[in-house]
Amino acid sequence: MRATTGIRIASLDGGTVEVTQGELDTLDARVEGPLVHPGDEGWDDAVLIWNRTVAKVPALIVQPTSARDVTAAVDFARRGGILMSIKGGGHNIAGTSLAERGLTLDMSRMRRVTVDPDVRLANVGPGCLLRDVDRATQEHGLATVLGFVSETGVAGLTLGGGFGYLTRRFGWAVDNLEEVEIVTAAGETVVANRETNAELFWGLRGGGGNLGVVTRFTFRLHEVGPTITGGLILWSADRADEVLRTYRDLT
Repeated sequence: MRATTGIRIASLDGGTVEVTQGELDTLDARVEGPLVHPGDEGWDDAVLIWNRTVAKVPALIVQPTSARDVTAAVDFARRGGILMSIKGGGHNIAGTSLAERGLTLDMSRMRRVTVDPDVRLANVGPGCLLRDVDRATQEHGLATVLGFVSETGVAGLTLGGGFGYLTRRFGWAVDNLEEVEIVTAAGETVVANRETNAELFWGLRGGGGNLGVVTRFTFRLHEVGPTITGGLILWSADRADEVLRTYRDLT
């Protein structure tokens, strides 16, 4: 049975702070998603990341289901000076999605994708993997620029720039990002696009992380598929001069 005396959790100054059970109960009451402690059901999945050599272990995980939940978690971390990280797909090789002894927001419960084929836009939750988006958009013969690996998280890929199969044709993922909804460090939920909060939007499009917690991505879509041509073409080495000459002329 879990202790009811609270927990010690990593702080921003490198130390730890005591979080009382009352404070945990208040946070729990403010969020619809679960608070997950070590040993709880679902803990192992919540801390599972791509690079399994990373040994970071959070003290507490919140699994938000909405921007409102994210706001509550950010407020909790800010008031306590608590170290916090965000896990989208967990694909970052350095394991930055896990806050050692801190608070991790596991966005896996925010995986909704809605597609408007008429205006060619897709609204994508921050917990989505690339496959979630491709599956939804391909129902309409549409796609946006994402990465190469279907298990990658949309959020981390996009905030880092986003290079993939369609980049040479349509630009980077951030070139196709039309708008975000984001919870700032002050706990304010705002919309950022090229007209509203434009400087924040500029920073988000390739600036990495730490500018806030994105709770919705809106991507521009393009006609792609559902049938595509691709694959590997090989020629005999004795045709190298001919093939390279043709490739040069073509490019």
